[in-house]
Amino acid sequence: MEFLTFFLVVLSFLVWHVLRSNLRRRRSGKLPPGPYPFPIIGNILQLGKNPHQSLTKLSKIYGPLMYLKLGSRNTIVVSSPDIAKQVLQKHDQVFSSRTIPAASTAYDHFKKSLAWLPVASKWRNLRKICKEQMFSSHRLDASQGLRQEKLKKLCDYVHDCCINDQVVDIGDAAFITSLNLMSATLFSIDFAQFNSDSSQETKEIIRGMMEVAAAPNLADFFPVLKFVDPQGILRQSKSYVGKLLVIFDDLINQRLKSRSDSIDHPARNDVLEAIIDYSQTNESELTIDVLKHLLLDLILAGTDTTSSTVEWAMTELLRNPEKMSKAKNELMTVVRRNKQVEESDISRLPYLQSVIKETLRYHPPGPLLIPRKAEVDIEINGYTIPKDAQILVNVWAIGRDSNIWLNPDSFEPERFLDRQIDFTGRDFELIPFGSGRRICPGLPLAYRMVHLMAATLIHNFDWKLEQGMKPEEVDINEKFGLSLPKAVPLKAFPVKLD
Repeated sequence: MEFLTFFLVVLSFLVWHVLRSNLRRRRSGKLPPGPYPFPIIGNILQLGKNPHQSLTKLSKIYGPLMYLKLGSRNTIVVSSPDIAKQVLQKHDQVFSSRTIPAASTAYDHFKKSLAWLPVASKWRNLRKICKEQMFSSHRLDASQGLRQEKLKKLCDYVHDCCINDQVVDIGDAAFITSLNLMSATLFSIDFAQFNSDSSQETKEIIRGMMEVAAAPNLADFFPVLKFVDPQGILRQSKSYVGKLLVIFDDLINQRLKSRSDSIDHPARNDVLEAIIDYSQTNESELTIDVLKHLLLDLILAGTDTTSSTVEWAMTELLRNPEKMSKAKNELMTVVRRNKQVEESDISRLPYLQSVIKETLRYHPPGPLLIPRKAEVDIEINGYTIPKDAQILVNVWAIGRDSNIWLNPDSFEPERFLDRQIDFTGRDFELIPFGSGRRICPGLPLAYRMVHLMAATLIHNFDWKLEQGMKPEEVDINEKFGLSLPKAVPLKAFPVKLD
């Protein structure tokens, strides 16, 4: 009887939300075209297992500015560079807020997170700290030695696999390296080890957090259900976030203690040192609590997306041996054999840069970017975007649009050799990191990490597929998530260069 009462209460809330939402829709003016929504659930079922692909197919029917009803939430899907430019640049201020997913409310993360905070003084201060204290050329140049150490460990691990004729799970190796590149840049330590169970906890926490954050959540489609947490996603998020915050607490306390124990403590060229220095001169702007949530953003955003991009780049190169040869020959010519690739080499490797651009076009790490929200009713292309609507920019669709790209379903790095286009947010045909004021602040670090890791794997080894597999048989199916990982992990045998 109690369950029936509870069910009826929840159902009445849902019906009330739908009726109120439909009333708002009638008052909203001319909405963009879109598929007809079912009662209560709206268009949720049309998202499928891979929403970025489903939305791309729907956009070919209803156009590049499309309206959907996802539960009780008005949703606008943008699938062209021109409209993306209007949303992310021309009307950037109107669309600068976020829709807050239930998972991000764990430990009030959304109130302290650079990713979720509204564009106001607190957000601007955090953005300024990131730009000046973390991702400036000066700061990144100072910490590049830390990243070289991690790349050397990757190279040593693959070399050991080569000697022992062991297959390499390239995605997993890239994930461990990305995690250690981030932890080295942030804390000057490794969070994980190859072939070791002793330090895998942090790796599993971060992977779990990424999976929880990407999981479809009824509480996001029907905000009235947030207090129920029907799928347990908020509970899982609290568990993962809590564990990470404890780890950060220990690292921060250790650093503060070492600084207080000795006036002449050895300075570290990492982000934590820079932020602590900054916080001690600007204490009111950056508390330890806010610092921990900032570090949480950085470690989550910088790990899975980087490793996923590297795995996709290697996947496409193994599927296209002639392009692998071009990349390898360029590295041999510019960097020379038996020499570790350095960050200063990247600018002299145009084909490698084209490989990464093509990978980001073809397999963008954030296929729908982080959702934005309309602050007010606004008209775009003759249609009304209602206040509080969720805005999804389908960069996966833009990257596969035959009106923009010749042979969009082919991996062709050469298309970028004679085309002046980059992914820094100015060219809306290629915006894997977003654009406007909410563009990913870690882009300068991601740029270095992705190129260096891919170059290390290409330059130091030849690769052969598992027994009997042909290049065209390498799986390229995607698994929807925050970073669009491969559905089937890429595994290959490293071969020592002659």
